[in-house]
This record gives sequence, C-alpha cells and structure tokens, in this order.
Amino acid sequence: MKPKVWEAIHQLQTKSREPVCAYVYDLDGIQKNVREMQQTMPSWARLFYAIKANPDPRVIESLLPLVDGFEVASIGELLKVREISDSIQILFGGPGKRESELEMAIQHNVTYIHVESLLELRRMIWLARDRIDPVKILLRINLRADTLPQTKITMGGRPTPFGLDEQLIGQAIAMIRNEGQGAVRLCGFHFHSLSNNLDAKLHAEMIELYLQKVAEWAARYDLEIEVINAGGGFGVSYNEAPEFDWPLFTSLIAQSDAIKRLAGMNLLFEPGRFIVADHGYYAAEVIDIKTSHQQQFAVLRGGTHHNRLPASWGHNHPFVIMPTDRWTYPFDRPEVRHGKVTIVGELCTPKDRLHTDAEVERLCVGDIVIFEKSGAYCWTISHHDFLGHPHPEFYYLTGGKEHAAIDDTVRSAVGQAADQC
Repeated sequence: MKPKVWEAIHQLQTKSREPVCAYVYDLDGIQKNVREMQQTMPSWARLFYAIKANPDPRVIESLLPLVDGFEVASIGELLKVREISDSIQILFGGPGKRESELEMAIQHNVTYIHVESLLELRRMIWLARDRIDPVKILLRINLRADTLPQTKITMGGRPTPFGLDEQLIGQAIAMIRNEGQGAVRLCGFHFHSLSNNLDAKLHAEMIELYLQKVAEWAARYDLEIEVINAGGGFGVSYNEAPEFDWPLFTSLIAQSDAIKRLAGMNLLFEPGRFIVADHGYYAAEVIDIKTSHQQQFAVLRGGTHHNRLPASWGHNHPFVIMPTDRWTYPFDRPEVRHGKVTIVGELCTPKDRLHTDAEVERLCVGDIVIFEKSGAYCWTISHHDFLGHPHPEFYYLTGGKEHAAIDDTVRSAVGQAADQC
C-alpha cells in the first residue's frame, strides 16, 4: 500500500464522525503506468484508453496528454471525452449503436467507427451518403479460429453478439465498394476476442494471428490497411496468479513476421482495466462484527452497491486492513482475532459480499478495509442507488496531494467535516 494512499484514507477518518466510505484514485500512479507501458511499445503501436473501465473525468484528464486517444462504447462516453477535449482521437465501438448515436459520432469527429454487423454497415453508408469526406470505419471481426486463449470472458471464436463472423468479410467489402463509395472508407479491422487474459505469450500469439489474417485479407481483397485495432483484454490478477507481463508481450509483438507484410500500418491497443485497476482503492469502515452459525461477519459502511466487481466476477477481492483507534463507547469493541471473517456490505441481500472467509490477524469495528485494485469496473458497474445509501466520497492523488471531489448527494450525509477535506 502506497504511503500517500494510506495517509489520505487516515485523514478521511480523522476529519469526520461518519464511517469512512471512499474511493481514492492515484492519478500519479496511472500516469506513471502509462509512461512505462509506452516505453516498451514498438514504434508502430498506439495506446488508447477504454474509458468503460473508469470514465471518471479526472482519470480521463490525467490520461489526455499521454495516450493517443480514447475508446468509447456509447454516446454518453463519447460526450465525456469531448467535454475534456474536442480534438483527441476517439474509437467508437459497441454492438448496438442507434442511428442517433451514429449521427452524433460523425458530428463529434470520431476517428474510427467499429462496424459490428452488415445492417450497421448499411445504416452507416446510408447516413453518410451525402458527406463530402467519407466516414472512416473498421470492421470488427469475430474469428472462427479455435486457437484463441480462453479466459473468464471470451468474446470471440464462438457465437457472440460482437462483430461480424469471419466468413462475412467478403460480403461486407462488396457492400462498401458497391453501395458505400464516397460514404465510408474501410481503414482496417478491429478485434477483441477475450478479456482479462493474464498470459502475455498467448496474447502475443493472438496478436500475430490477427496480423496474419489481415495480411491475407489485404492481399485477397486488394486493401490498403491503415490500422488494426487489436483491442484490450490485458489481465489484472485479483489473487495469487502472476500479473500480465507487459514488457514480455511488447517484446514478442515487436518480433512479428506478419507486420512486415503490412508496411505503414498502425496497431492500436485499447486497454482499460490494465491502465487503471491497480491505482484505485475502495476504503470502507467496519461498522459491526457478528457471529452467525459459527461464521464471523464484518459489516462495512459500503458494499457491492459501490464495488460490484467481486460479486460480478465471483472472486474474493484483495484487501488490506488499516487499524484505527476509533472507539468512543464504554463497552467492549467487537473484533476478530486470528480467524476467518466474511466481509460484507450494508445491503439487505446475502449477495452483498466482497470477500468470503478471509484470514485475518485482527479486525475491529472502526478499522478500515482498503480494497486494492479497485480502479476499474468497481464503481462504474455498481448499482449505486439501491436502498438509497449515500455514495462514497472520491479523492484524487496527484503531485503528492489529495483533492476531494464530493458529489452533492454525499455532502448532506458526510457533514461539514467532509467539506473541509
């Protein structure tokens, strides 16, 4: 645990009588991570950030000067980016784009639109039929290869709502040439076949497969390939499994044989989780400890309505305990010593669990449980308003200092002390 994160969370508890419930995002850490990633990337590779992982404006702002652009999956996400920059490159994907979304994507100068079906392609051609400059598109392809690495979420190589099946490429290209002349320009292809893959060697093999396929299609259909978007899917380990080895991965793709057949092409990556996950922390204070049927439970001020990732993925989320001396009552302070405890939230549902049977040396009411690796898909995918509990506070670490950004719905709950943070 970084000392500045620890100190920021400690200050939260000392400045308010309310139990701590907060996200802390280390913007310095995010920027450092991106700089290190880019140091090992080949010159023909480009780094985009998939904001679905964490669309917090402060996170987007911190990445703006470092990444080549952003990947969005809705007009809502697109507008978040355009509020911060009207010129940064944007990739627009997603399997269910409405006509109004496609129109707005064109209006907001999206760099590439990922086309995911023949109907979407025909609709795109129709909407762009009167434009002076053609809309630049990438065809998202669902490969039929059975050699893709298998992870918890597989998004290609099998039936899926994402992209065009490989055998439809010829039909799509014919449609572009026969109906889409002057309306759209095919600039390349998009692939995103898996999520949260931890094996760098297998990931590099998958990228090589992408490059080989595109080189074959370029020769077969006489295509000029501007870009290949190889998606994200770089894994983050939430247990003892080894982390994804980014330097190994980039060294392997730099040795690609297929890239030589695609001279002048740029390879795009659009990670989200891999950029931000390790630099976010969810801190929640223990408000009760109880025993039920010989099992011990620690109840937090917070839970899966703030951090749904462990419930969604079915894992025990990694955490550390911040011991505190917060206890003002004349009776004994409940605790767990040298035992197992299940960490749950404040919701009235048995599914509100963040870690089952955690081994702890000591955990007391008033201590703070800090869930590490909470920078991606934690707050964003959560059911924030279930039961009407107050939202957590949000803090951002940058330049060695923390800056609070408290939502109006939180202010009445945390009181004047929080306003001073």
